[in-house]
Amino acid sequence: MLRVNTMKKNSAFTLIEVMIVVAVVAILAAIAIPSYNHFVKKAKRNDAMQALLAASEAAERYKAANFSYAGLNGNLGSVFATQVPVDAGSGAAYYTLSINADATTYTITATATGGMAGDGNLTINQAGQKTYKGAAGWPD
Repeated sequence: MLRVNTMKKNSAFTLIEVMIVVAVVAILAAIAIPSYNHFVKKAKRNDAMQALLAASEAAERYKAANFSYAGLNGNLGSVFATQVPVDAGSGAAYYTLSINADATTYTITATATGGMAGDGNLTINQAGQKTYKGAAGWPD
């Protein structure tokens, strides 16, 4: 009588193979996550810079109609949104906008809040001078 081997070979991953895959995924995550977070912060900062430019334009329109910036002092909300993103509705703000103005000058400040706290403030004034973290100019 001929006996046939009926035992089938099981194919599976070995523990070593699984550990190698886990290590590769961990290395990729260690590289990708900080890079992703950097680009998210940069995008939010760019949103704040665009909001400052738009708020500056709103202040200029206010002066054209009222011949002074003085009525805007501490009251940016009367002509422009006071949070970034400006269309957030009920979303969490990551910058808040405020204005310090007198009859002929103003400075609009974007203060980092929430997840952006500690990133540094951005400002723009009536002459178009911009600062970031107290230094002249905005980041690229």
